[in-house]
Amino acid sequence: MSPSDTASERSPLLDGDNNKDNNSRTRSREVLNGVLTLLFIGFLVGFLTLWNGSLSKDPHKAAVAILSKAPVIDGHIDLPILVRHGFRNNVTAVDLRRPTPGHLDIPRLRTGKLGGFFWSVYVSCADDGEDFLVPTNRVRDSLEQIDVAKGLIEQHGDVFQLTTDTRTLRSVISRGKVASMLGAEGGHQLGNSLSSLRMFYDLGVRYMTLTHSCHNAFADSAGILTSPEPKHGGLSPLGRTLIQEMNRLGMLVDLSHTSDETAIQAIELSKAPVMWSHSSARSVWNVPRNVPDNILKMIGLKEGQKDGVIMVNFAPQFVAADGNATLYAVADHVDHIGNVAGRDHVGLGSDFDGIGTVPEGLEDVSKYPDLFAELRKRGWSRRNLAGLAGGNFVRVWEGVERVSKQLKDEGAVAAYDIYDKRTDL
Repeated sequence: MSPSDTASERSPLLDGDNNKDNNSRTRSREVLNGVLTLLFIGFLVGFLTLWNGSLSKDPHKAAVAILSKAPVIDGHIDLPILVRHGFRNNVTAVDLRRPTPGHLDIPRLRTGKLGGFFWSVYVSCADDGEDFLVPTNRVRDSLEQIDVAKGLIEQHGDVFQLTTDTRTLRSVISRGKVASMLGAEGGHQLGNSLSSLRMFYDLGVRYMTLTHSCHNAFADSAGILTSPEPKHGGLSPLGRTLIQEMNRLGMLVDLSHTSDETAIQAIELSKAPVMWSHSSARSVWNVPRNVPDNILKMIGLKEGQKDGVIMVNFAPQFVAADGNATLYAVADHVDHIGNVAGRDHVGLGSDFDGIGTVPEGLEDVSKYPDLFAELRKRGWSRRNLAGLAGGNFVRVWEGVERVSKQLKDEGAVAAYDIYDKRTDL
């Protein structure tokens, strides 16, 4: 979500985390995850080579053919907040089978080969005081947005299906339905509480963006076009526990909106792969919301790197100078991330329905094939484009699920740390 209101956020899960046995187990997990990742990529390559016939030399026809087999999974669409502001959250007043005032409806998503997306259950930052203790309604409002997303999914159940794991995702897409995941866009939505995180997970939320445009009790934000003064210097002690608890639960750690220090510390701390649900490349357009090259280089499958996926944002202010945001400029961001982090680590997170303007050529969800056609012209292979469409993200999510299972098998228990500035407990 790209808001107009830009507001100016430890104990380990397992005892003895630094002893030799646990270090050995951690390294074994990393090796196993790397092997499984390579096997997944090998499977994907094999699957692609079994596609019948050669691709058309026409880039657009080739793009449509690829997306017919490997549809787009978008990391961030803000349809629920559009319904909040435009319909006062009255789900029954919204018919996605007809044209909508936003960027998504069912006819357009079919044209665009959209096979799944994260419904952002975003609510904006609120002035909760220097120590984040002034009561707000953000937990309540977040629950309302979860309810709106689920209501819309159920109301259009012949098209959408709530999806909470990768096995279901594959099944839903194979049956021609649209996989519908939930993502919460900022730790401010948790009310400083790890218990809220667990309840969000139980309600189906599968990623948590550590911050939005404001700092919170867990971590520092990058702001939007300018960065606020740091509060924690990255993660707070409670934020470190938050990431450990997300790893245990199997919730994706989303680093969009976070400060550079927050992102670096989260990458180093997380045992599971990470994601940026809707972020672009700072070297292409220099704003704090975009990811710098030094952080992109931390992502990969080599020794010392962390698997992850950076899902490119279409919001014009994060793409290019005023008036210069186009499909080609978005492709430049995709290309750059592919060159620095690797083409196995890039995806798409449009921010549709959360942005007031759009890049020329990417006006709504029907336009994804045009972006893929442009990348095809630039030499992206069928395998590269299938990964960009969703394969790279699925690999990352599977890695998060594996780490969660491993931690639970090893006896990890829920963290009940309390924010140290609370006085009611």
